[in-house]
Amino acid sequence: FVLQPRVEANFSAQDVPETGTGSGLTDLEAGLRLRYEGRREFAPYIGVSFERKFGQTASYASEAGASRSQTAVIAGVRFWF
Repeated sequence: FVLQPRVEANFSAQDVPETGTGSGLTDLEAGLRLRYEGRREFAPYIGVSFERKFGQTASYASEAGASRSQTAVIAGVRFWF
């Protein structure tokens, strides 16, 4: 079993109202994935992910009726050949 933390931060240099993106830190995503590596080529996983919007991006989301944050449960398979 492998527990993998994940963090992703997105930044924007300018406001782009057409796409709902504000300048500065736009959003942050953090999560954990637990995967089983019976073989490295095939590894099923489950996890949880939390995403939050910041600044003007959060304001654009609220104006559009969307949430500023969300939590998701994820499952999948990592594989390569």
